[in-house]
Amino acid sequence: MATTAPAAHRCSYEDYEATAKWLGSQTEQRPKMAIICGSGLGGLAEQLENRVVIPYRDIPNFPQTTVVGHQGQLVFGTLEGHQCVCMQGRFHTYEGYDVNQVTYPVRVFSLLGVRTLVVTNAAGGLNSSFSVGDIMLIKDHINLPGLVGNNPLCGPNDDRFGERFLCTSDAYDCDLLALAQQTVEKQGIRASVHQGVYCMVSGPTYESIAEGRALRTLGADAVGMSTALEVVVARHCGLRVLGFSLITNKVVTDDRTLKANHAEVLVADNNRAQDLQGLVRGILAQMSVDPEDL
Repeated sequence: MATTAPAAHRCSYEDYEATAKWLGSQTEQRPKMAIICGSGLGGLAEQLENRVVIPYRDIPNFPQTTVVGHQGQLVFGTLEGHQCVCMQGRFHTYEGYDVNQVTYPVRVFSLLGVRTLVVTNAAGGLNSSFSVGDIMLIKDHINLPGLVGNNPLCGPNDDRFGERFLCTSDAYDCDLLALAQQTVEKQGIRASVHQGVYCMVSGPTYESIAEGRALRTLGADAVGMSTALEVVVARHCGLRVLGFSLITNKVVTDDRTLKANHAEVLVADNNRAQDLQGLVRGILAQMSVDPEDL
């Protein structure tokens, strides 16, 4: 049976607050870090200790995920000494959700006390030096939906979350990025980890050959259908952000006989997801557990 997304609507501060209060009543854990797991990358949540699992369907005002590879639940627990909440499955505009629903969990997390957001995604490689299975540390993004008016900050601004005009030149935290690079060196995986620019498109279609070439010309190293909107809202709420892309396919830019597909993406995820999980755990292991340092 097909799942129909709710009609577009603008969420109120009271909606976010009600969801946060309900979640707070379901667990005594008060996470300072949130991790959004992309397609096939939800295994990180399985590694949390003292887990409390809450299906999205039970959470007031929460959207429901409809994508294969997204389990659709929040998992609270401890990872490398940090109290975390993991999203096993995110939301996308191609599911029929508007930008406020896609980013709804991020504002809820901020009201729960989260101060650091880790975002992961599956992405197509545009950079010719990237191979399938490589990891890209996101140093910047191109938010194509946002550039054409589909920005979650459009509409009346709520100063309780953040200021009207947001700077995004520092969207990805430099200190966290440096810590990630140090962890890469310690784990001896430098050959398969790169830094680069992530481009968000709305999907659900994969890029045409001309579109892939255009994105590469714009300066994008990888492309996917998520993440940028979540990062914008996270920064609006004052959260620090660290982002990763797992390169699951190469974007077709010259050979019309090659075709990207979701099954291919999930296979690549399954093959290399543990590498990304190990990197995230290694970074958390080096981070202070002092909430002021998150």
